[in-house]
Amino acid sequence: MTRLSVNINKIATIRNARGGNVPNVVEAAMNIENYGAHGITVHPRPDERHIRYADVMDLKPLVKTEFNIEGYPSEDFLKMVVAVKPHQVTLVPDPPDALTSNAGWDTVKNASYLKDIIAHLQEAGIRTSIFLDTNLENIIHAAHTGTNRVELYTEPYADLYLRNPEAAVAPFAEAAKRAAEVGLAINAGHDLNLENLRYFRECVPHLAEVSIGHALISDALYFGLEKTVGMYLDLLK
Repeated sequence: MTRLSVNINKIATIRNARGGNVPNVVEAAMNIENYGAHGITVHPRPDERHIRYADVMDLKPLVKTEFNIEGYPSEDFLKMVVAVKPHQVTLVPDPPDALTSNAGWDTVKNASYLKDIIAHLQEAGIRTSIFLDTNLENIIHAAHTGTNRVELYTEPYADLYLRNPEAAVAPFAEAAKRAAEVGLAINAGHDLNLENLRYFRECVPHLAEVSIGHALISDALYFGLEKTVGMYLDLLK
């Protein structure tokens, strides 16, 4: 089955809104693992408006599934992930002031830049993934960077899904097929939810992992965290 990595940024957002340590980010991550999720994702930003660098260090010895750290490859970010050595680092081209990730890499323009960073991470024993849209040229050139995986940016799919699911998923199915042809494993994430996830998983081949945060944590407000994780896992079977 496609693996589920739960992004816990929103839990940290709630904590930071009030101060203190409620809800407890580490405890939530441990519970999510116990409820059956296959991994924990965090995306620390320079302003630490949700996940803090200290959270990443606290999680390092405790995450027993897959630990995925997303972020823009600044000097501080790279220093942190090499120290932590998560299972996977997902490189995202968002500037420090971005509200959320909203575009993929231009792997033609940034080829040498990404190649150097990816080599550095892989020398540290870290699997790499780079955030991409469905542009086939970017996917082909992603293979030239040496990355292990690509993560498909799925907001365009989610935006179109209710109006035309077939048209929404078609470019992602083609992108995943092309990625597999050039030797890349495929992850996906952004705005996947209980309504659109099963169809995406059924239509997109070679899908190794999805990373879901905002929708899953929001659903947990209604259904509870344990039940919600189970609901998402059921859609991926």
